Amino acid sequence: MSERVMPGRTDGLITLVAADALWVDLTVDSAVPTASGAFTCSPACARVGYVLLGGHVVATARASGGQWSVPEARVRRAAAELNAVGMDRQDLVRIGPFRGASRQACDEETPLRWRRRITGELEELGGPEVAVRREVGRPYHLAGIDWRQILVEQTRDGTRRTWWLPRAVVRLLDAAEHAETQWVQAARTSRATAAVAGPPSHHRQAKDAGGRQTTRPADPTASLRPYNAELDGQLYSVLSRKPGTSRKVAGWACAVCRTAPATVLDHCHEHGYVRAPVCQSCNTQERPDHLYSNDIRVANRYTRLFHTDTDDWLRHWHRCPGCRARTTLPLPHLAAWTAHIACRALRPTHRAPGGRKPCGVLRVSWTGSQNAPRSCLLTVAVDFCPSGEHRVLAQVPYREAAERFRTWLAETAPAVAAAAGPDRLDGLPAQFRPVIPDTSGEDLELF
Repeated sequence: MSERVMPGRTDGLITLVAADALWVDLTVDSAVPTASGAFTCSPACARVGYVLLGGHVVATARASGGQWSVPEARVRRAAAELNAVGMDRQDLVRIGPFRGASRQACDEETPLRWRRRITGELEELGGPEVAVRREVGRPYHLAGIDWRQILVEQTRDGTRRTWWLPRAVVRLLDAAEHAETQWVQAARTSRATAAVAGPPSHHRQAKDAGGRQTTRPADPTASLRPYNAELDGQLYSVLSRKPGTSRKVAGWACAVCRTAPATVLDHCHEHGYVRAPVCQSCNTQERPDHLYSNDIRVANRYTRLFHTDTDDWLRHWHRCPGCRARTTLPLPHLAAWTAHIACRALRPTHRAPGGRKPCGVLRVSWTGSQNAPRSCLLTVAVDFCPSGEHRVLAQVPYREAAERFRTWLAETAPAVAAAAGPDRLDGLPAQFRPVIPDTSGEDLELF
């Protein structure tokens, strides 16, 4: 696209109104829908020193006349990166509501926390349809993205509503939230340094030759470092209580997708070991879709876990020493694998344009637990099947399911299978250490 002259441009800076028009003009062909008020409509607020745009933080500047403006080059860069993002509207991630999630007021001064903003607004207004006809002054966009155009509402059991967004948009908003956190932390550090060392020469606020006051904290979009098993073998119950853990996690890239910033510390709920820092999108996809504590729905997202990106996910799950030593998965994941892979041939199909397609919704439940494998039984069923509202496909004992998984793992991901198992000698001493018993005490003689 040829660069046209923008009205309101001064020394590389353009007014907020001109920036709104430029953003819409540059992203007109983007797969991700954008909003027309990215700089002037809530929750954007120029007076806090920055505006979120895609996955970027764009600094704001105020000229001597009091008018706010932004660097045109940063707007163009954010638009170019957004245009390069591909979006699959069928690859969805659940964004809420979740039990126990706290509410947050949606004003201009608070951080993005986009999941809470969307959930709070939809719950208050009564759903996506009402939210489209929003009241004046309510948040219209998030980081310049018009999320209402791509929000999907699904109903569970006819009563409970859930809201979903395409995975590409979730990653963009997670990146924006991470960039904002880095920006705020850098600005806070700059102010603390200024209070001790005197007026800064290049931090939070500085005036250029034209008398404009700009916001420049130190590099808020610093490159993320890859995760290299720094937390391997540590317990989540211990590590989560250590001060500074959240700040440390935010400095890593997601250990699964390796592109988005990490936001949470994923751990094995069965053994308690830390797996790795992951982004919110990957953490949501990995979370089992529980109907009850021992009953999960096996949705299409398991195709990515056990087909498309199976090698990455198997390596991630086996970062837990317990799962790796037993060559298995946590019980909910093993149950989902049994329904999705081991019992695939048992699932009924129906006629559809282009061939036959699986019908109904898979679900799997279990009795007992992995701690008592003899009595643990997995039951695979299909709901909403034309041949019956609830049809049981198979009942698989836990030990049989685990053995099937080990066979499949050796065929699908041989490198992961080779690194697993109880016969590994890693961590054992290289030389034999003789045991010298002390038989001097009473009743301690060896027989």
